Amino acid sequence: MSSAGKKVRAAIVGMGIGKPNGRAIQSNPRGEIVALCDLDENRMKGFAKELPGEVKFYTDYKKMCKDTDIDAVFVGTPNQWHVPIALEAVKNDKHVMVTKPLADSEQAAAKLVAAAEAAGVVNMMSLSTRFSGNCRYLGGLARDEYFGELYYARARSIRRSGIPAWNLGFIKKGGGAFRDMGVHALDAVWWIMGMPEPVSAVGVAGAKFGPRGLGYWDYSTPPKETYQQYAADDYAGGFIRFENGIGLQIESFWASHQPEEFQIELFGTEAGGKLNPLTLYTTKHGAAQNLSVNPPKGPSAWDNVAGHFIDCILDGVECQAPLRHGLIVQQMMEAVLKSAERGREVRLDRKKKV
Repeated sequence: MSSAGKKVRAAIVGMGIGKPNGRAIQSNPRGEIVALCDLDENRMKGFAKELPGEVKFYTDYKKMCKDTDIDAVFVGTPNQWHVPIALEAVKNDKHVMVTKPLADSEQAAAKLVAAAEAAGVVNMMSLSTRFSGNCRYLGGLARDEYFGELYYARARSIRRSGIPAWNLGFIKKGGGAFRDMGVHALDAVWWIMGMPEPVSAVGVAGAKFGPRGLGYWDYSTPPKETYQQYAADDYAGGFIRFENGIGLQIESFWASHQPEEFQIELFGTEAGGKLNPLTLYTTKHGAAQNLSVNPPKGPSAWDNVAGHFIDCILDGVECQAPLRHGLIVQQMMEAVLKSAERGREVRLDRKKKV
């Protein structure tokens, strides 16, 4: 069946991260936002002013998922609601895209992946780092074997004072810094490395700022009744070992006495590289070479995400970021956090789990 002239009619759930994803879908000539869903109708009205056509408002995601005018659903809520909403979308034969992380737990993530794959709908992660221009450039070089054998990597996301407290889901169980920001670094570096099979993880994690009312977004001080509910990590660090011998050091801090940074560093037998600023390192004729790279300006990461999602739905393109990838990343994150809790290495026997 030809997709000429067709559009993907999408619904956006959550008016936080849903806005950049929604804008990208709407700006695509083959995408259209037809419905919004949020508990706060004023938030929906505010976003609707940016959209060219009439949109439906829903405060009940179950009712929204039954709407036959909707082809696809983007889920951009706190972690704890990703799976319930996405499951309802899949149940009603909607294509679904979920913001990172896939879920608040490995068990919930696995349940969603099984349901989405059984339903046969397009299912995709929205990953703004993996789909960014710099990350795609490094991934392309890795696939062209520019680095030779990638044998080690470091990835980190560091904030100085950036705990989000505008929704309690961020700081309650199932939230935390590693699932919020560390997931970006972990997913992106894992993808660049060629998505090797993880076999074990060891980690440390805790909350040194949030429970004291410190480290919140832009040095703000939340009410005591807010920070007393803190039940997640505000830092996590670990080491993941992969089946092919690659080692990965991963770190994530919501708050710290360190400069802010988002970085990926690659160690290869023929060359190395880092993400920010995009730099390549080689040795030629016995001399070190540091190459600054300035790729041509292209579509934004959000545009890349939306365009790929739409192409998968309308053209049958194979999805390059399915929910199954989100499940594997979730398993690595949970292994690091479990290791921190148990004080020992955690094995990832994925062949029995997936």
